Amino acid sequence: MNTTADGMPAIAAELAQGLAALGIPPAPLAARLLAYLALLAKWNRVHNLTAVRDMRDMVRLHLLDSLAVAPFVADMPGDVADVGSGPGLPGIPLALHLPERHFTLIETSGKKASFLRQAVIELGLVNVEVVQLRAENYRPPSPFATVISRAFAALADFVAVAGHLCAADGRLLAMKGRWPGDESEALPAPWQITRVHRLDVPGVVGERHLIEIRRASS
Repeated sequence: MNTTADGMPAIAAELAQGLAALGIPPAPLAARLLAYLALLAKWNRVHNLTAVRDMRDMVRLHLLDSLAVAPFVADMPGDVADVGSGPGLPGIPLALHLPERHFTLIETSGKKASFLRQAVIELGLVNVEVVQLRAENYRPPSPFATVISRAFAALADFVAVAGHLCAADGRLLAMKGRWPGDESEALPAPWQITRVHRLDVPGVVGERHLIEIRRASS
């Protein structure tokens, strides 16, 4: 894993180029993203928070992948829940980029939740709350406008676990690789796929999609 001082300029340059390709001004966001990345790499050596070890791979597969969905999160006001946040993906990069939004990171793993709390402190993320619970057991004070996750294998499972977190007029956003067309038939009523966004993640080969799910209007 290239985390030496000599390697950091290349990592920073790749991040800046990726942000620019996404239409996101690199400054001052890039410095905070690199601070998050350094903290994640440090904890990952001991706690195995992510299978991705190389920091340049983390830039593409974690940071840029998370931020590729930013326009679709930003287009709807209201609070955001990141279900199965793991080490804070996509929640922390999005919270750094969208400081006007409040993010709740829901994670059941104790070691990952501990990392999230430390990241919130060290990065000064006043717009982030960490909840260590299974999503299906969490009852928030008020429902969320947006519930996002990149951790669920099946759309029906995502709806079953996190649907109750979503406001009546809110939406679920599922980050996926290939377009899972066959999964749409398994969605329980009243849920339905309303939009499918093809994502282009700088430096990442392979398909990326964002699936928008809402309750059908009666």
